[in-house]
Amino acid sequence: MEKLKIAGGYPLRGTVRISGAKNSAVALIPATILAESPVTIEGLPHISDVDILKDLLEEIGGKVELSEDEMTIDPSKMISMPLPNGKVKKLRASYYLMGAMLGRFKKAVIGLPGGCHLGPRPIDQHIKGFEALGASITNEQGAIYLRADELRGARIYLDVVSVGATINIMLAAVRAKGRTIIENAAKEPEIIDVATLLTNMGAKIKGAGTDVIRIDGVDSLHGCRHTIIPDRIEAGTYMILAAAAGDGVLIDNVIPQHLESLIAKLREMGVQIESGDDQVFVSGASNLKTVDIKTLVYPGFPTDLQQPFTTLLTRATGSSVVTDTIYGARFKHIDELRRMNANIKVEGRSAIINGPVQLQGAKVKASDLRAGAALFIAGLMAEGITEVTGLEHIDRGYSELVEKLNGLGATVWREALTKEELEHLKNT
Repeated sequence: MEKLKIAGGYPLRGTVRISGAKNSAVALIPATILAESPVTIEGLPHISDVDILKDLLEEIGGKVELSEDEMTIDPSKMISMPLPNGKVKKLRASYYLMGAMLGRFKKAVIGLPGGCHLGPRPIDQHIKGFEALGASITNEQGAIYLRADELRGARIYLDVVSVGATINIMLAAVRAKGRTIIENAAKEPEIIDVATLLTNMGAKIKGAGTDVIRIDGVDSLHGCRHTIIPDRIEAGTYMILAAAAGDGVLIDNVIPQHLESLIAKLREMGVQIESGDDQVFVSGASNLKTVDIKTLVYPGFPTDLQQPFTTLLTRATGSSVVTDTIYGARFKHIDELRRMNANIKVEGRSAIINGPVQLQGAKVKASDLRAGAALFIAGLMAEGITEVTGLEHIDRGYSELVEKLNGLGATVWREALTKEELEHLKNT
């Protein structure tokens, strides 16, 4: 295991290229199970979630080739092998295997998903959708068993807007008989990305990106080539980082329309931003103004950027309030920021940030992926050296982090943990 060490205080400038979308990749890769000939996905990020999904597809008989940022999956010899334990428990998005395997094989056994610990994130809406399509679902010894004689299209209203449930129901419905209508569907760009892949494979989907998606089932799907969209959360993280510690940073391979809520809030703080077709330039900013943010489903402010944005607000003069309506438990980074001299208190679903303060280097631990982003941004802003442990979380979502940060002029490196540090982590 390793830790990330950051020498703070270096102004960042230059260009950084954004990788393919993590939240698309973890759904696109399982979606290839539904095809009966090879599928190639271009532009995948170099993250651990992609590696885990590659291993899982190979476990069920898929032939997978991964080189650089391109993966080719031959699903023709896949079987509905149970995946109750092991790697399936290492990532939250393993639940997409349920919809994909149910759609193709009409049965699946999948262990309850893992990933970041952000409080209760039930999959009841996924199960509601599968049952509406004709599947029976049971929870047996920590694994979900899905069985169906056949899947039939249905009208499904999601009680809660859920990206995961919307995509999972799409995966199962594309090979069901008849028409499926998903109402109160999520509208995130990643859903459009998955629908585009499925359509290229021969699926019939209309309305992706709106709150009503219509799917006419087909008997079979074929292979295709698909290029993933840029990662709007990685792009947003680098925009926040550029506002916090930058002296002119160009963020390349980005779709600015996917980040309108973040751009609006940064400009409200006084950050200068210029948007192009596929680039965003963030100028260095001083005398930042306070803002309040509330996370909402897309196109509102993303919950995945709440934690990094909280770090930026420690530089603003006055009090800011950050409210997370999506994951109420997504404030585990606050205690770590306090170790670095941040003046923040948590009240219910809100964090109140008082600034400006000069952050100080410290030893901190990432409790989840985006908390890790908040902490490496804090390290870049801080005086002295910051050590971040919990890199297994950061590696799930940030491709080539050290190389990209150092390419902007940061001084960042990884070191192996000592035996004493490993023992301490085990006991915390």
